[in-house]
Amino acid sequence: MKVTDKKQAAPSKQEAKKGAVKPKSDAASGLTELFEDGLKDIYWAEKALTKALPKMAKNATSPELIDAINNHLIETEEQIIRLEQVFELIGKKATAKKCDAMAGLIEEGDGILEETEIGVVRDAGIIAASQKIEHYEIATYGTLRQFAETLGLTEAAALLEQTLDEEKGADKKLTEVAVNAVNLEAAEAD
Repeated sequence: MKVTDKKQAAPSKQEAKKGAVKPKSDAASGLTELFEDGLKDIYWAEKALTKALPKMAKNATSPELIDAINNHLIETEEQIIRLEQVFELIGKKATAKKCDAMAGLIEEGDGILEETEIGVVRDAGIIAASQKIEHYEIATYGTLRQFAETLGLTEAAALLEQTLDEEKGADKKLTEVAVNAVNLEAAEAD
């Protein structure tokens, strides 16, 4: 006896998994696309930071914090140029895609400014908001650097590593400012 009914293909593991999110029609289907999408995301984030950092500096009172923010603004502008070089290396136009995470972190930072008095307590809040941003950037650049290495994009990986090191340095500087001055002064203000 012949079986004439066509067997239906078994659902993939992803389809069979309950609660799986259906991807958008333009969803990344490979690591290269995921890498490019991540570059667009962080490119938007860095450009947004060039607007947010001056606002933080204007609202800070600690000279060390103001210097740390202003120095990181200069680094951020260089990081944007470096991202444009990465786009060029992969043969793509530098394009920004709104980064919801960075938009949220900047919004949270704005909220801290509104919810704190000018002075050391606000400075402590600025450091906290800035470090959340730095940690997001560290995670993003670490991931993108690893994607680039996996894809054999050695030059791109090196550029991303340079930025990753700068982000780690900015985070360390913020910690030093917090631990050596701002947090102690803010605690005394209580």
